[in-house]
Amino acid sequence: MDRLIELLKAYKDGAADLDDVVAFVRRLPFENLDFARVDHHRTLRRGYPEVVYGENKDASQILRILQAMEKTGAPLLVTRLDREKAEEICRVMGDLQYDATARVLYRKAPARGIPEEQRRPVQVLSAGSSDMAVAEEAAVTAEVLGQRVQRFYDVGVAGLHRLLNLLDELDQAAVYVVVAGMEGALPSVVAGLVARPVIAVPTSIGYGASFKGIASLLGMLNSCAPGVAVVNIDNGFGAGYLASMIADMANAPLQGGSGGSGT
Repeated sequence: MDRLIELLKAYKDGAADLDDVVAFVRRLPFENLDFARVDHHRTLRRGYPEVVYGENKDASQILRILQAMEKTGAPLLVTRLDREKAEEICRVMGDLQYDATARVLYRKAPARGIPEEQRRPVQVLSAGSSDMAVAEEAAVTAEVLGQRVQRFYDVGVAGLHRLLNLLDELDQAAVYVVVAGMEGALPSVVAGLVARPVIAVPTSIGYGASFKGIASLLGMLNSCAPGVAVVNIDNGFGAGYLASMIADMANAPLQGGSGGSGT
């Protein structure tokens, strides 16, 4: 959407000709790559661009999708991507960044709206350091979508004093992403301490009776604290995306507008 606005302004000012505008708009609402139909119109509909799921796609397919997307000026994000495929893509598109912990490949869009330091942050909390990969997927997703992110890791209920020591900082957030495995208790505790929405993310971390995250998922769904929404097991991306939407709405009054700027 940023690229479309820039192009229309340039056309209005005489800095771009009609052919430039027509060539750009022709790619909307989607571009057919045969194996994929890239949804260039998604930013206009939702405020955020399409995100590429990296598993079960080869590097050449992902590269073609990213090359189609970059024409629109959108931020680029590929989730669940292994290092080997990321390195192959980066040999062609060298300005991308790869986060090995989160397994995401990305390029942020230029900042827009109010300065980042003035935005209420998305705060990402993890119960244990073993939950960090999922927490980082959430954190990087929110950052790519334009949010300021603060991380507080290894603050689980086995040592509750670690969380209570953060109360002043927790009061500054727009929304919380709380990641936990085992019995999944941390989101309920956080939701009982704060006044803003909590997005709970169960992880597959735990011993046998955790059933690869089902125990933490059920614990979070049965939270006694109101204001908790739960995403799927290990779905850091979904949590980061939802948190970004909520943060945009929370920060909208600061921008003087009627809605968040998205990216």
